Amino acid sequence: MIRKQEITTFEFLHDAVIWDVREAKSYAEGHVQGAVNQPIDGLDAQQLQQVPTNQPIYLLCGGGSKAPRAAEKLEGLDADREYVILMGGTRAARDAGLPIIVE
Repeated sequence: MIRKQEITTFEFLHDAVIWDVREAKSYAEGHVQGAVNQPIDGLDAQQLQQVPTNQPIYLLCGGGSKAPRAAEKLEGLDADREYVILMGGTRAARDAGLPIIVE
């Protein structure tokens, strides 16, 4: 199941699985706190196996174009999981004043 949520209403719980699906360079230039870099081109069943099946996977990108594609790709690998697209991505988080990490 794929659903959408505005990033500005998302509660960044310490155990939430948040995947930033941008390339490593973009991720390093700024990402939301708690997000793990999982570029869209590398998403596969092996990454999914590392996350408990009952835990939602939150997906975001820079502005909102890659995360929906990543959700569709992941749903094709395992349609029984919950995928949540964080709408607006990193740009919306930055604009809302949420903590952005630069590496």
